[in-house]
Amino acid sequence: MIYMSTGGFHEKTFLETSKLLNNGTIRGLELSAGRYSSSLNDDLSEVSKNFSIALHNYFPVPKEPFVFNLASCDKAIISKSLSHAKQAIDLTAEYGSKYYSFHAGYLLDPAASELGRSINKRRLIERATGLDNFVSNVVFLANYAESRGVELLIENNVLSQANYSQFNTNPLLMVDSEETEMVFDCVPNNVGLLIDVAHLKVSANTLGFDPINYLDRFNKITKAYHISDNNGLEDSNEVFTERSWFVQHIRKDLEYYSLEVYTSDVAVLESQYRLLSGVLR
Repeated sequence: MIYMSTGGFHEKTFLETSKLLNNGTIRGLELSAGRYSSSLNDDLSEVSKNFSIALHNYFPVPKEPFVFNLASCDKAIISKSLSHAKQAIDLTAEYGSKYYSFHAGYLLDPAASELGRSINKRRLIERATGLDNFVSNVVFLANYAESRGVELLIENNVLSQANYSQFNTNPLLMVDSEETEMVFDCVPNNVGLLIDVAHLKVSANTLGFDPINYLDRFNKITKAYHISDNNGLEDSNEVFTERSWFVQHIRKDLEYYSLEVYTSDVAVLESQYRLLSGVLR
């Protein structure tokens, strides 16, 4: 299934976005960022009449914004993050979806307004501590998800040169191959890898590694892709083409592909959807 991410429609609820995209071309929606919905279950029921749905990371959008971070040392943030993920897993099962996906953790707790932008410098937690926290919480959620017939997907983080320079180190988890392997050596089999190829392009450029080697190394545990392109400097969610660097190297046999192209031009989104459909044939 190819899903279209609602993440580019920050000023709309997912129901409003679904009405924009309900033209017969797009058959799946990955529900992500957007405005809070006060009628969540009714809206999910309505959207699921016309689209296959998958829940991602910060969905359902909470009434009071917070940063979802399973690596945090802040008990309140961990409590909110676990409660949020459990709700998403329950809804995934209720609406007949198979996967709930989320980002790898951070070694700090950024403000919600900093996500996707330069993060203000602050003290980081120890990397080993962050990894232990993250793996422990993922294992807990994996067990919870298994009891509901749901699989989890962890998405690789994006490290821009700006954030690397700001901290003079990598403040994020699961950016490179080594740490991705460390995480997946410790989590159950119902946890797979979601590779955001745009994140990978930026991170590889920042840290100087080969993104194609990353795709190849984790080919077997990859269960999904996020698809968009950029200039290698920042995750700008631009359109991809048949000549984009990853097209010849991604798996074509998966159940989950999500387009994370951010534009309000519905014709462009439909064109991207058709292009990805053709690439995957």
